[in-house]
Parts: sequence; structure tokens; C-alpha cells
Amino acid sequence: MSIIIKGSGLTIEDIVRVARGHEKVELHPDALNRIKACRQMLEKKILAGEIMYGINTGIGEFSEIVLNDDQVKDFQKYLIYNHAAGIGEPFPEEIVRAAMLSRVNVHAHGNSGCRPEITLTLVAMLNEGVTPWVCEKGSVGACGDLSPMSQIALLMMGEGRAYFRGELLEGRLALEKAGIPVPGLEARDGLATINGSNVLTGMAALMIYDTNNWLKQAEIACALSLEALKANLKPYNHKILEVRGFPGGVRSAAAIRKVTAGGDLAEGRMKVKVQDAYSMRSTPQVIGAAHDALAWARSQVEIELNGVGDNPIFFAEENLQLSGANFQGSPVAVPMDMVGYCVTMVSVLSERRMNRLNNPALSVGLPPFLTRGAGMFSGLMLSQYTADMQIVEQRILSVPSCIQSIPAAADQEDFVSMGMNGALKNRMILDNAYGILGIEFMAAAQALDLREKFDPQKYVFGKGTQIAHRVIRKHVDYLDVDRPLYDDHNKMKALVKSCEILHAVEESLGSLE
Repeated sequence: MSIIIKGSGLTIEDIVRVARGHEKVELHPDALNRIKACRQMLEKKILAGEIMYGINTGIGEFSEIVLNDDQVKDFQKYLIYNHAAGIGEPFPEEIVRAAMLSRVNVHAHGNSGCRPEITLTLVAMLNEGVTPWVCEKGSVGACGDLSPMSQIALLMMGEGRAYFRGELLEGRLALEKAGIPVPGLEARDGLATINGSNVLTGMAALMIYDTNNWLKQAEIACALSLEALKANLKPYNHKILEVRGFPGGVRSAAAIRKVTAGGDLAEGRMKVKVQDAYSMRSTPQVIGAAHDALAWARSQVEIELNGVGDNPIFFAEENLQLSGANFQGSPVAVPMDMVGYCVTMVSVLSERRMNRLNNPALSVGLPPFLTRGAGMFSGLMLSQYTADMQIVEQRILSVPSCIQSIPAAADQEDFVSMGMNGALKNRMILDNAYGILGIEFMAAAQALDLREKFDPQKYVFGKGTQIAHRVIRKHVDYLDVDRPLYDDHNKMKALVKSCEILHAVEESLGSLE
């Protein structure tokens, strides 16, 4: 079933389905009619000699230079050439596909002024699997993601490079093999293809989806650690979270109760401390804050996905064109900086619980570093080092990008969002988060095994805890004697990224949201 693109109603889940699942896309007939109507208005204005930014003028500092009729068409080509100025490794295909879908939904409003052939070519590329080769670095997150979007726009001229069926080809050949005609660029077409923060927004959509799944797994890992540490679960009572009122905290506590339900700890059949350390009893407040931040980020990103990020903007019914700054990436950059440091915050909490599992002074009877051969063996001592190193990197990366503006273009573009820096570092923050959480899962599973094998006070773990433990043991064995742990760490990181633990728990217990 195709996703119908109409300029509204596009969700983060739709982005994921197209970017990763290669679901087909279809432009709604009403959207196509709006695009055609806008183009007709624009062409009348061009014939009338009306001065319009980026159509018959230069751009940026050159916006006061008026182009003659012979220059108008070629200007779009040179605009794309000039702006295809990125550097570095290519983006994963899913990010480029997310950006293309985001741009198509902008065009669907009928305010961008491009020919319908441009939009329909982007749709065909998505459906046929032609994905431009786009450098990761170069955008400053204002005037749109001009540099990476220009590498997409090169395909409109049959230039650049693109992936097709796993092969990297010259742009014209990729389109030819997919049966897609080269539309060429006429007046406005180039700028209408690049003039929005669509790469940043596509990356943000994927990040929000992945972060939500990671936070749910952080709650599962917390549940395992709480059971291993014989925690007092009264702080997870719904009344405590409800009386404060934050929805994220209510949700987080409910998820942890669901995972631990049915176990002796949750049922109050075990002696526990009156009050545990913050890392054990304030998880709903901490992960809850991240949930609430993510919810706000989702609202902002979905507004952007369904809005018109462009310049100039055309209003066909009013025969009007207006220049402004809807390309500015700050409305997405600000919440996504918040998402990045919230992931770091929750990672720190995860490491603190892992520390308690390792530390015999804090672990309620577990052996030092979760090994029964302390002295001869060091157990998971070095796993904490690995987690700590990644957290320090996360902290370095968590400095907001949205305050880092460097003026460009002879100070015509004297404030930019630097949102792409935020998007790139968020990918690294989340990559580290997978590794950190994987180490907590590994430590908690080791602790649960030690409780089961050697703890004189035998007790039953929660149903969700048991499910998660079984999945972990499919990938990483119990540590009886020391072995190199780098394979275990990487397996656990991949396991968290795959969401296999989450899927198994939710399949049995229902959604943790």
C-alpha cells in the first residue's frame, strides 16, 4: 500500500516506512494540481518581468543582481553546481530517502513554484530505488540544507551519482536503468529542489523513531538491574508519578512495572531497603523527562515535515510571491539538540546502575565485578571502562549546535542554525548509547544468573525480565571465567540496535508506551 503525499498528515513513522522499508509513494492528485497551478502563476510572472529572488536574481549576497532572460534557465544549473560543495563520507541511503520524501511533501503544498516534473521525478526515484550519493558534511542548516540537497538536485540534470540496486552509478545511468526520464532544470526548479532543511528534518525523524525504541529498552534494562539489585519498587507506584503530573514519568514507571510484574520483587515478597540510591529510584523521573522532550521534538519535526520550508513562497490563488526565511533550521535544531543530550543523560543513568552491579559495596551481595573468581578473574571490570569512555564522548557531543552560528555569504547569511552538526552528532550519541545500554543489559543478565545460581535467597523474576534475559543469552554467554569481551560488547550493541529484546518483551506483554 502506497503512502499518499498531500502536504499534510506525514508522520515520522511514514518517513521510516519509506526510508527504510522502501514503501511506495504516490502524489495525491490535489497536490499535483496545486503544483501545476503554482507553476502557471510563476511562469506568468516571469513573462511579465517581475523581479523574484532566486529566479531572475542571484542569491545570497547577489540577490540584487537581476538576470537577463538568457541567464534565467542556466542560472539554475550553475546554482546547483555551486552549492554541491559538500565533503566527507556519503550519508546512508535511508537518510537521503528521508530527505527526498520530506521535500516531496513540501512541494505538495503548491507553494514552491517548481515544475511538476521535478516533484514527480523525486517520487519516481523513491519508488524505483534511485538514491543520490550525498556527502555528510557541508550544510549549515539555513537557506535549507543547500549542499547535500544540491547533490540530490544534480540528478535532475542527469548528473551526480546515485545508488541503484546496490550499485553506485553515474546519475544519468542510474535514472536510465530505472526507466526515469531526466527532467532538466528550468527557472526556479533548482532552488525549489534544495531550499529547505530537509536532510536535517529527515535525520531528525529517524532519530526520534530510534530514540523512542532505545528509551523503551532503557526501561527494560533498568528493570533487569532493579531485580538483580533487589530494589525497592515502591518508587514506581503510579500514584507517585501521577501526583507530580509529568506524562513521561507516568509512562516510564508503568513500563518498568510491566516488565517486573509477576516477580517476587514486584509482588512484595522480598525484604528490601527502605530507600535506594537515586540511580535506582529516580529512573521514571529521568527517562520520563527524556520521553517528554522527545514528544515535544516529535511535534516540532512533524510540523516541519508538513510545512513549507522554502524561499520564496508562492501563493497561486492570490497571485503573490513572498520572500522570507522558512528554510531556517532552528525549529528542528533546537529540539534535536535536546534529544541528543537527553540520550546522554539516560546513558549516564544506565552506567550508574551498571556500576552498582559491579561494586560489591553497593550490589547487595553480588560478587565483585560479577565474577566468582575475583582476583584471578576481573569479570566485568573493564566493561565499565568501555561504557565510561563512550559516555565521555557523548558528553562532548552534547554541547548544543544551535548556538554555534558562524556568519557566511558576506554576512548576508549572518545567523544559521548549524542543525546539521546537531544531526550528525546525534547519530554518534545514539550509536554510543546502544553500546552503553548493551553493557548494562550484559551486566544485569550476569547478575541475574549469579542470583539464580548462588544466592541463598531464591526468588522469581518478573515475566518481562525473564524474556529479556533469555534473548540476551541467545547472543552472549554467561561469564564463568574471563574471556575477551569485545565480541560480547559488540554483540550486545548490535542486539540493542536491532530491538530484538524490545520486540520479544512487547510481543509477550504488550506495548511499553
